[in-house]
Amino acid sequence: MAGILQKIFGDGTQRQLKRLQKTVDEIEALEPEIEKLSNEEIQNKTEQFKTRYQNGETLDDLLVEAYAVVREGSKRVLGMRPFQTQLMGAIALHEGNIAEMKTGEGKTLASTMPAYLNALSGKGVHIITVNDYLASRDAQEMGELYQFLGLTVGLNGNGLSKEQKREAYHQDITYGTNNEYGFDYLRDNMVLYKEQMVQRPLNFAIIDEVDSILIDEARTPLIISGSAKKSASLYQRANSFVSTLSKESDYTYDEKTKGVQLTEEGINKAERFFSIENLFDLNNVSLTHHINQALKAHVSMHRDDDYVVEEGEVVIVDQFTGRLMKGRRYSDGLHQAIEAKEGLQIQNESMTLASITFQNFFRMYNKLAGMTGTAKTEEEEFRNIYNMDVIAIPTNKPIIRDDRADLIYKSMEGKFRAVVDEIKERHEAGQPVLVGTVAVETSELISKLLKKAGVKHDVLNAKNHFREAEIIENAGQRGAVTIATNMAGRGTDIKLGDGVVDLGGLAVIGTERHESRRIDNQLRGRSGRQGDPGLSQFYLSMEDELMRRFGSDNLRSMMERLGMEDDQPIESKMVSRAVESAQKRVEGNNFDARKTVLSYDDVLREQREIIYKQRFDVIESEDNLREIIENMIISTLERVVATHTQDDDEDNWDYKAIAEYVQGNLLDPEQISEDDLKGKDQEEINELIMEKVRARYDEKENELTEEQMREFEKVILLRTVDTKWMDHIDQMDQLRQGIHLRAYGQNDPLREYQLEGFAMFEEMIESIDEEVAKYIMKAEIRDNLQRQEVVKNTQAVSGNQEEKKKTKKPFVKQQDIGRNDPCPCGSGKKYKNCHGK
Repeated sequence: MAGILQKIFGDGTQRQLKRLQKTVDEIEALEPEIEKLSNEEIQNKTEQFKTRYQNGETLDDLLVEAYAVVREGSKRVLGMRPFQTQLMGAIALHEGNIAEMKTGEGKTLASTMPAYLNALSGKGVHIITVNDYLASRDAQEMGELYQFLGLTVGLNGNGLSKEQKREAYHQDITYGTNNEYGFDYLRDNMVLYKEQMVQRPLNFAIIDEVDSILIDEARTPLIISGSAKKSASLYQRANSFVSTLSKESDYTYDEKTKGVQLTEEGINKAERFFSIENLFDLNNVSLTHHINQALKAHVSMHRDDDYVVEEGEVVIVDQFTGRLMKGRRYSDGLHQAIEAKEGLQIQNESMTLASITFQNFFRMYNKLAGMTGTAKTEEEEFRNIYNMDVIAIPTNKPIIRDDRADLIYKSMEGKFRAVVDEIKERHEAGQPVLVGTVAVETSELISKLLKKAGVKHDVLNAKNHFREAEIIENAGQRGAVTIATNMAGRGTDIKLGDGVVDLGGLAVIGTERHESRRIDNQLRGRSGRQGDPGLSQFYLSMEDELMRRFGSDNLRSMMERLGMEDDQPIESKMVSRAVESAQKRVEGNNFDARKTVLSYDDVLREQREIIYKQRFDVIESEDNLREIIENMIISTLERVVATHTQDDDEDNWDYKAIAEYVQGNLLDPEQISEDDLKGKDQEEINELIMEKVRARYDEKENELTEEQMREFEKVILLRTVDTKWMDHIDQMDQLRQGIHLRAYGQNDPLREYQLEGFAMFEEMIESIDEEVAKYIMKAEIRDNLQRQEVVKNTQAVSGNQEEKKKTKKPFVKQQDIGRNDPCPCGSGKKYKNCHGK
């Protein structure tokens, strides 16, 4: 059937290659003309291309000429002339696809052409590698070419300062690792000032070893975590204070909303208890929060109803099913407040502050491209998730490597004896050998066996990338024996030493099959580069993990029936096919797992984009934020009024609860009373309160300079959004960990996660509105305002980076304060008796 379809529609790959070849011929045709240009004329081409782009030509229009210029530059600067196959790969990359180019086919040089072409737009190009060594090597070597052509190159390494990173990102082409780009994106969305951001908008990325980054690492999210600034002692002190309060005189409780708030008397008690001048001073935001949560824990959360205490832990009771929800915690510090109330040990709060998967990070680029020696086996995933086609580029010279059928042994011991004998024999003949292992333990075991056999060798582990490159580069020399994990040394070529071609080239010996065919192909591809001879052979045993997992019992019993010895192998294409089909099944399972991770992260992605955009708008805004804040106050007010005016009979409306809420959160008690609200409908109540709120807002604006008021608004907005968002991420993380249990109740866990995640996000937005409204209206404004991080000591998890962030203090114009004027700290004293002493 496949053959008939191919005859009708033609082979897709062949069609693609014919199309690419046509463009390659156009580039080749320009060579005589470009060769005649002087260095200066070649360099002037860059400015000419930029001007043409600005005047409306597209990058596609410029491709043929630009690639011809880069090829000529490469000949002059690097002494390398790209092959036609490299030009094909370069075109595929510009089109936002994956160029599958075998090891030794010159992917690094091929990437220079699309990087140059896309850099002409002035929007930046990111070239992403798997480790720092490759990033710095390529930035240095290829950087010479870019600089010759008039472009700038940056290197985004680990441990750079924000200024150094910003400079690297503002170059035309920036090299770096996937982890570094991802963490920088997350950190940029945690800054307090626009000037602290380092990245520009994400434009075009070329990912080297794309399968490693977008497939193998796709299940590991990047996480920035930190310890929240909520100490156990503050929970305990807040708990002690709340225990002294009495209902009505010190606080009011609203049954409908479960809202608890201090009365004027309660606020005075708090100020006396904690020895502070003003509870609503911005310095006391954290204390106010702790008191509110302690109040909620004591008044609205009931033991054996809302929660139980089991084995020294607070366990939430599901209000709908009555089941215990182990592993779940109340958010926003409420769980810790209940722990303090019950006299339990208060759990330390380590929070996930920001996280993103590589899948969702890289999908934010306007255009994404990648290159690797092995991608065809994962073509479906690249197309479905990243919208990239895999284009298999032919090799420059035919591959003559001898890929032998797998040898299968009965036991692992027999297999390793055979491997060592084979290595020893080839080593004595002078042929270089590369031994591939799946695990580090296996490489150490083979190293011990080779030492016993007296075979000198190198063991490559990925801890030291600089040493790694050196070992890999020497692995093709006469008599070299190199043991490496299958993934080690990606991105570096093994060049054959003198006389090695006559010995049969590099021999690659695999000590077991990896669960992914790609990784095995990557190992095979180390040998036979650029038409060199070579050989690859995998040694398997019935005790290997892959064989155990996928029905090797029949084969094993057959070997025993035949009376085969431990070190007697079966060499069979049939067995190799069985192994390959097992690998396909594992790959399918892994693809499903990655799709699931992405489906869950997509829920958070939509929320993350909303919050990050709003946050960026606040940081970037030079305008008055009052309109945004007033809308938040209106939303909060409408919810409160609607909650207490649901009854059709207005006589049953709870005017008292509305008045108490407004007195506690928006206005002073003398500004609004229950009587002011009676006899009015919902709309009139909202309008009356908002009128008074606007009048109070005007007073605040008159007390301060324009600059101070705008900074005050930003301080409140950023602090509230950051606190609530970080708490929300943590909650979503906890929800995600337990959601799979819903499957036992015949519910789709993903659907449940989407619904609950959306409800939690809506709650968070309402909570942000409420808190911003409260602090904007109630907080006293000081003249030395500064934005503060919600969390200190942030740590990037999934790399070895740790970053301790610094708070930048803004310049705020000082007021001219008379000695007898009220002190701006909000104490109510005269300036000369307070901060003017």
